[in-house]
Amino acid sequence: MILLDATAVHAALPWTVLVEALRAAHSGALPVADVVVQSDPAGSRNQFVTLPGWLPGGLIAVKMVGVFPGNLDLDPPQPSVQGLVAAFDGQTGAPRLVADGAAMTARKTCADSALGADLLARADAETLLIVGAGALAPNMAAAMAAVRPGLRRIAIWNRTTARAETLAENLRAVGLPAEAVTDLDAEVSRADIISCVTMSDRPLVKGALLKPGAHLDLVGAYLPSMREADDKALARATLFTDAKSNMRGGGDLVQAVAAGVIGWNDVRADLFDLIQGHTTGRQTAEEITLFKNNGGAHLDVFTAAALLRLVG
Repeated sequence: MILLDATAVHAALPWTVLVEALRAAHSGALPVADVVVQSDPAGSRNQFVTLPGWLPGGLIAVKMVGVFPGNLDLDPPQPSVQGLVAAFDGQTGAPRLVADGAAMTARKTCADSALGADLLARADAETLLIVGAGALAPNMAAAMAAVRPGLRRIAIWNRTTARAETLAENLRAVGLPAEAVTDLDAEVSRADIISCVTMSDRPLVKGALLKPGAHLDLVGAYLPSMREADDKALARATLFTDAKSNMRGGGDLVQAVAAGVIGWNDVRADLFDLIQGHTTGRQTAEEITLFKNNGGAHLDVFTAAALLRLVG
């Protein structure tokens, strides 16, 4: 059995390699998948999530992670998502791999969004706005830059400006053109790609400010009570998601449907539809596209399978 810590996971899964592995995986069937979410019996916002998935005729993967939003405020800070991913042989049930859950989550989540952007964002995108400066943010910046190497500016906004400044400095140290910003509305109005990686419970991105041709990537708001973009953003954009099978849990879509702004049938396609050619993505250069990244156990299976091929 292979054991991989966070450093080994990140090193083994370069962004371009993982994005292409996910693209290939979406040309096949959706794995059997489930999710079990347990909330802290003490009443905090903390949760423990178990996501089992089984690829037909292939790998079984189970992600077990704690989601503890307050971890970033600890001294020293800890990732808000921590845990393990375990992979098992689909024919014998034998354990094959155990990998750091936070690293696997970061890798598969950001590669998922990067694949969405590669399919939907304009090819000539030059400006990326990252909303949020937590553990996912540096990975998202790198993943987006991998699929859009023409990016000339990466703006980082965070409610705590010091965190945005630290992240921007770290990204510049690895060669990415990052800078911290303080005026979110102004940055939304000029960004070609916007990726929200927050734990927000209120809209941050105002749809009225999105410029023609923008691509909006929403990663947070994994609960119905959470939100990253307002109703106007959902109404103006052509809507896409990673998997329609689990799109009804995230707050951005759920709240917009409840308000009558959109219907579930307004989600044009998911990654399986796009990659298998069942429907088309962006139609014009002026079209605003929105990709809701819901995650899901199927992506953990795809990522674990890619990792095993590379290290096994």
